Amino acid sequence: MEEEKGFTVKDKRRIFKDEGDLGSGSEEKKDTAESGSKEEHVFTELTFSTFILSLSTSVLVNLGELPDPLTNEKKINLPLAKQTISIIEMLMEKTKGNLTQEEDRLISNMLYDLRMEYVNAAAK
Repeated sequence: MEEEKGFTVKDKRRIFKDEGDLGSGSEEKKDTAESGSKEEHVFTELTFSTFILSLSTSVLVNLGELPDPLTNEKKINLPLAKQTISIIEMLMEKTKGNLTQEEDRLISNMLYDLRMEYVNAAAK
């Protein structure tokens, strides 16, 4: 009988730009534990509120209110800020009636504040 020829799948996706090829991931965890490195990538739980806050932070970066996390420079990109505000508006419309009072208040207040910041940035 002939032996079946198989193939190997190697995942080369990178979550963080400084990481190398992680393969299955278990080797990386073992190497980190053996080397005594205490570096861990901690992610907070993703909720609707944290998602909205993340989008609003993106708007503030694009309005030049906060520095870009990669370049540490403040740059204004009004079209991208407007697009992200529109995404938050769409989310508010599509989730109407399905949010808690706190989530509804957060998205409403956040949209108002972001719209005002956009108007101020556009007027400059």
